[in-house]
Formats: sequence, structure tokens, C-alpha cells
Amino acid sequence: MAERPYVLTPHFNIVESATRQYAFDPAGDIAAQKTRMTEKLFDLLGVPEKRTSPEPRIEYVCEDDPRFDEIRFRFESEPNYFIPAHMLLPKGVWKAGGAKLPTVICLQGHSTGMHISLGRAKYEGDEKTISGGDRDFCIQAVALGYAAVCMEQRGFGELDGKIPGLGGRCYSPSVQAMMLGRTLIGERASDVSRLIDALSCFDECDMDRLGLMGNSGGGTATYYTACVEPRVKIAMPSCAFCSYNYSIFPLRHCICNFVPGSFKYFDMGDLALMIAPRPLIVVCGRLDHGFLFEGVKQEYATVEKIYESVGASDACELVVGEEGHRFYAAQSWPVYAKMLAKL
Repeated sequence: MAERPYVLTPHFNIVESATRQYAFDPAGDIAAQKTRMTEKLFDLLGVPEKRTSPEPRIEYVCEDDPRFDEIRFRFESEPNYFIPAHMLLPKGVWKAGGAKLPTVICLQGHSTGMHISLGRAKYEGDEKTISGGDRDFCIQAVALGYAAVCMEQRGFGELDGKIPGLGGRCYSPSVQAMMLGRTLIGERASDVSRLIDALSCFDECDMDRLGLMGNSGGGTATYYTACVEPRVKIAMPSCAFCSYNYSIFPLRHCICNFVPGSFKYFDMGDLALMIAPRPLIVVCGRLDHGFLFEGVKQEYATVEKIYESVGASDACELVVGEEGHRFYAAQSWPVYAKMLAKL
């Protein structure tokens, strides 16, 4: 038995003795469990209602880079609330007609903004963030022939929600969301859904081969979005999937990771029932001190049971890197390509 990652308190005694109300039961009615879990997760996340036009507003097109063409656009996620995004396309695709590419939405983790996914250093420390953990996701994806998209997530970059003296970037938007009966992670999931609406307006995007990936906070957003958004055909969360008991509950994390009440009903592995049988690639680092490997293995065992129960055992895979909290591009993208070929 692995050593506990925390000192016992009354709260931890409660956790260790409690049974998740909606824990996956392979002997139970799969459809009924999925329906019940879906209703509960939507309620806990506080996902905003969809009330906006999907049409993107293109701000500019840049064809100067020899590797790709870039489209900068905005889309309306909530009334009068616009999210900036970038799409990279392999050369010769933009407005050429006839080409529909597999599309990957790439979500950066806790960082200075979506420019990290584009491999562009804007602020001090950005270069280390990019090079130290394969975090230029869009550059990687477009080099593989995909349409690569990044968006600014609430609390980061151009949507930085930091109020001086009130904690980190995510603190203020997180507590404000709670006051509205929402969560920041639920709002981010909703924003990705609105981005998918916008991408459906681009002829170059193949919506039947739409993937979602991200590392750390981007991995968390990837996982929860895949649970509530069925148009995500492949999900690849990195360094975010883990038992709550070995990550969010006992260890220090940004407030945007927390979904109040969730641990009463399910652990992270149980939620894979909402994704299956769509492909799920779980990426982790064996030495990740924020999402402990013991907890990853524990919850991935539940994922395997779920995928076996729905007859899709070959649609889930665990990718283990030998370092810490980072993305593992060389190991992960070949698995993604394998899953994509099955669609």
C-alpha cells in the first residue's frame, strides 16, 4: 500500500470510509449510470446555457510563416463575452477548398496565456515553460498535419482575471463563478463547446475527427469538457487525471480545479463513463508531485473496467512519462494518431 500523501484529519477519515454514491458498477445498468452521472456532473459544474451565435469573427490571417498559415479569430461564448483563438493550418489548405483536416483543440495549463501553445514567448519565463515540457502544442499538431487550435481560457492571458491582492489569476473568476452557482472549470468547458460551434463554420475543420488535448489545467479542462461535450471525438488529458484522493483533495492546487460536492458522488475514473466509447488517452508523469502516480493507476483501472463494459477496450490507453508534471509529445502523439485512425 502506498504511503498516504497527507496527514490524517477528520476530513480524510470521512473520505477513506465513504462510498462514492455514483461510483461505477460494472454489474449495474450502464445506460442508467451514465444518465445519472451526466445529470449530476452538469449540475455540479454549473455549465452556462448556450445562448450565442456560433459565427467566428476573423481578425487577421497571417501567411508569413513557412510552416503554416494562421487565422486569429474571436467567438462569442456568452452574450457580449468574446474569447480569442488562433488556428494553424498546414500550408496550402487555407481557402484552397476540398480539404477537411483532423482538428485538435489544444489547451494550455496554468501559464501566461495561449501563446504558450503557439510556442511564442511573451513574458519572462515563457521560454522555459515552453521548452521545459513540450508545451508548444499547436506547433506540434500542425506539424503532424492537423488543424491546430488554441483558445484563451478564462483566468489566463488576454482573459487574465487577477485582481491585485486577491490571489492568483484564477482566484477571482473562480469565486465569482461560485457566487453565480457555477464553477470556473464548468465555464471553461462551456467555452470549449462554443469554440466547437465556431470551428464548425470553417470548411477546413473535419468535425468528425475533432480532438481535444491539454496539460495540467488544460488537461483538467480537457477531461471535464470531454465528459459533457460529445462532439469531442478523442480526448487526451495530460498530468491532470488522478484520484481526487491523490491530487485535488490532499495537495495544494489552484482553486479552479475544485468542483464543490463532486467527491460525494464519483472519483475521476468514474467520469470516464461519460466519455466511453470515444477514445481516451491518459498521459501522466511517474514523478508528478501534484497528481501522484499511485492515484493515476488507481483511477485508470476504473477506466479500463468502463471501456471493457461498453465493448471498447482498445479505445483507452495510458501513456506514462518518466519525469514529472509536463507533456510527453514523443510518446503521446503516436497514440493519438492510432486512435484517430479508428474513427
